[in-house]
Amino acid sequence: MSKVFSSSSGWFFQLLLSALTYGILFYCNTAVASSLTFGTGVNWIYLPAGLRLFLTLIFGLSGAIGIAIASFLISYYGDFPKDLILCIGIGLISGFAPYLARVFILKNIQLESDLSNLNIYKLGICILVYAFLSAGLHQWWFSTMGLNEAGTLDHFAVMVFGDVLGSLLLIAVVKSGMDLLKRFNQTAH
Repeated sequence: MSKVFSSSSGWFFQLLLSALTYGILFYCNTAVASSLTFGTGVNWIYLPAGLRLFLTLIFGLSGAIGIAIASFLISYYGDFPKDLILCIGIGLISGFAPYLARVFILKNIQLESDLSNLNIYKLGICILVYAFLSAGLHQWWFSTMGLNEAGTLDHFAVMVFGDVLGSLLLIAVVKSGMDLLKRFNQTAH
């Protein structure tokens, strides 16, 4: 019984951690890069894209659901119209586009589910698959829901660019932080 509780509480913790970290990074990205907004929901640099991919690669379904919940809340209480269906769709796409990319990558480039064989080549493929899938689904949804100045090829291209650049920047920041921590630990011993 404790194993069931432990695994379900771990799953819930991953969901909550995903929702909170995604929400925090979204608002940090908005504060830092607000002048780089191309249109509603489209940014030239979108750091949370890298986090979406990272969380779904690490946590799987619980990460996707956490991102979906946070994205729904951000959309509903943010810049998008207060349309429940629109914001549910945005949340689902935000959470499940990286999850679908994860499934595609695990099956087609022999990426281990524990990411033990993740290398720069496979990471690059993950980022590109995710960016195209996310931008395509978001812009299709925006167009379907009739958002003004959305769903165009320009919006799609900028969203892909922003997701790729944001993912690369986030990875660079995480890698630099890990290197710095490693050097700090080596000098402490």
